[in-house]
Amino acid sequence: MITPALRQAMQAVMAQVEGRVDSSKCPIRDVMDHIGDKWSSLLMVALGTRPHRFGELKRAVPDISQRMLTQTLRDLQRDGLVSHVFPTVPPSVEYRLTPLGESMMPPLMGLMKWAADHHAQIRQARSDFAEVQTELA
Repeated sequence: MITPALRQAMQAVMAQVEGRVDSSKCPIRDVMDHIGDKWSSLLMVALGTRPHRFGELKRAVPDISQRMLTQTLRDLQRDGLVSHVFPTVPPSVEYRLTPLGESMMPPLMGLMKWAADHHAQIRQARSDFAEVQTELA
């Protein structure tokens, strides 16, 4: 439910972006485009449990390609959400959330919980929509 406080917060966000949400000027879209991509949130959740080596992340998200895993980790590092360390001798790479990445986990987990709780409703709405579109065609 959209409460008056939530509506006020949304209005403040829209004021901050001057009523336009084009990605070239909108800080929210700039961040959400990365976090909301196909792989970033899954990797962030895996790294939120503990640091992982590259191979562990590949096993945790088995349908991601090696190239996409590398690119997504690089993007998360560039955004300051993930770092890699070399805690062993000989050096080996281990990825972990930065403090900034950790600060993003509570809202991300809230969104993920919402998605899990409402997934059946969304799938049903998609099915209903497809049915109406078929009838209209």
